[in-house]
Amino acid sequence: MVGFKKVLGAAMGLGVGLGIALASTAAFAQTYPNKPVRMMVGFTPGGTIDVVARIIAEHLTTKLGTSFYVENRTGANGMLAAEAVAQAPGDGYNIFVSNSSTITLNPTLFKDLRYNPQRDFAPVTTVVSVPLILAVNPDDPVGGKIKTLKDLIDLAKSKPEGVPYGSAGNGNITHLAFELLSDRAGIKMIHVPYRGAAAAQVAALSKEVTVIFDTLSGVPHVKAGKLRALAVSSSERLPALPDVPTVAELGFPGFDVSFWVGIFLPKSTPEPIVSLLNKEIREATNVPAVRAKLEPQGTILTQSPADFAKKVATETAELAAVVQKASIKAD
Repeated sequence: MVGFKKVLGAAMGLGVGLGIALASTAAFAQTYPNKPVRMMVGFTPGGTIDVVARIIAEHLTTKLGTSFYVENRTGANGMLAAEAVAQAPGDGYNIFVSNSSTITLNPTLFKDLRYNPQRDFAPVTTVVSVPLILAVNPDDPVGGKIKTLKDLIDLAKSKPEGVPYGSAGNGNITHLAFELLSDRAGIKMIHVPYRGAAAAQVAALSKEVTVIFDTLSGVPHVKAGKLRALAVSSSERLPALPDVPTVAELGFPGFDVSFWVGIFLPKSTPEPIVSLLNKEIREATNVPAVRAKLEPQGTILTQSPADFAKKVATETAELAAVVQKASIKAD
């Protein structure tokens, strides 16, 4: 009987302790935020990730009455910023605004990574998804003859030595997109890596390479006739180029290679804060003024924390398979 009382007492104590902890967490979440919130970005100001972060920060500052500010900690494809947030307290005052590569690609490319995305971060939501534009230079002696994706594939099959394409760097998502397309189409292409998407675009415009998977910065060049868009890499057509088909439409079902911008918190962040930020950000994307600012950055895409976590896990596995098959190594 004495033993039973001890067990019962311990259980009651545990229950009281758990209840106090839950109450404390709930109370903490109710007062959040009550001081400035840092939104860490691993890339330079002016790029897609930075712009999206600043749009969301501006809205949250107005809506929640506390300053949300962006800090750019650049370097190592977002890894420095990721490490900083992964090691930060899980109190909701350190937010990581990331592209997909830092979360789903870096773990495969870099064996000495000092953070584990699925272990160290709590996904909040994606904000935008950014497709790639498969494009050629219509003034290029070779590229000018390519009018469709089929033309590109036929050309590649006729050239055993391969067709040169430019990417934003070894292991970049633009590199993986070509590797996946080459594998699906059964063709050989020659990878010419550049230091960023802007440099790869310049290479296509100056006729250094035949074809590129460009970012949305290529849309004005397409509309001006300086680049010819053959297809887009996303599962749906790009609103800015509604007449350009998807790769999937052109005989490669399931082809969907885009990079997204998403919001993360340290893993230990209380669930009520994760839910609050998910709610506020998703509601922000329905505000006309916010949507107008976000739409030039990509297709607006938000989801629940659970669905975002599944997306991260699935994409990480898919990209790892592409990297392994193509024997891609980090620079």
